[in-house]
Amino acid sequence: MTTLWVNGRIVAPGESGVSALDHGLTVGDGIFETALVDDGRPFALTRHLRRLERSAALVGMSTPTETEIRAAIEETLAAAAATSPVTHGRLRITVTSGVGPLGSDRGDAAPSLIVGVVPTGAWPAEVRAVTVPWTRNERSAVAGAKTTSYAENVVALAEAHRRDAHEALLANTRGELCEGTGSNVVVVLDGELLTPPLSSGCLAGITRELFLEWAGQEGLAVVEKDLPFDVLAEAEGVLLTSSTRGVQPLAAIDGRPLERTEAGEKARELYDRRAAEGIDP
Repeated sequence: MTTLWVNGRIVAPGESGVSALDHGLTVGDGIFETALVDDGRPFALTRHLRRLERSAALVGMSTPTETEIRAAIEETLAAAAATSPVTHGRLRITVTSGVGPLGSDRGDAAPSLIVGVVPTGAWPAEVRAVTVPWTRNERSAVAGAKTTSYAENVVALAEAHRRDAHEALLANTRGELCEGTGSNVVVVLDGELLTPPLSSGCLAGITRELFLEWAGQEGLAVVEKDLPFDVLAEAEGVLLTSSTRGVQPLAAIDGRPLERTEAGEKARELYDRRAAEGIDP
């Protein structure tokens, strides 16, 4: 069951906690973070809150204080635990610009804060992805921000599900590999680990950030470089990274089976081992 905290109180799913004029609803003017919940605690929460601040700055939006957000998270997790402990789940932190006019202009209302926690199961043993024809705009005004304007991702992911896959991968407007709808991408080519740079327009994923940091510390070479989108057709292996996935090898892309490569297995093992060392790295 989903546990929700909306603007100062726990609410039942389906109960109204924000105005029908909230700009997060009317024009998608909001930002968010999704963190893994492990044994009732959010993983890498400090990094997620730092990225929330960066997203707010990119879109020019005010947010509640970090103290207020952390208190809301604690209250939500406590309410969830009172019903059933969340041993493995998803924490969602959403901030909108609050009540605004029926148009793109913002009002001067206080931001809305919504926190949700839901238990989740494990990913399937074999995860498949497909490529889709739509592109990320690396020159967008909100490139690099994790915004609630997610219609593009909804459409792309629905196409992936229609094709019996779990994720959709997108190019940017230059025809370069960018990211998935909710993941960053690492390819294995000639035994080398390669990933698109942030200049590709991909989101600065927290798992991507941790993986690159830890790989650098342990001498596992991961090269950030611009990659043509069709690299996916020749890669020996492809890995997805996200907060709920960790580092996840793909079993197939566009129906083409992929290998469990040595480089990919080293990447997955390194991330799993380092992530187990502490809840807030």
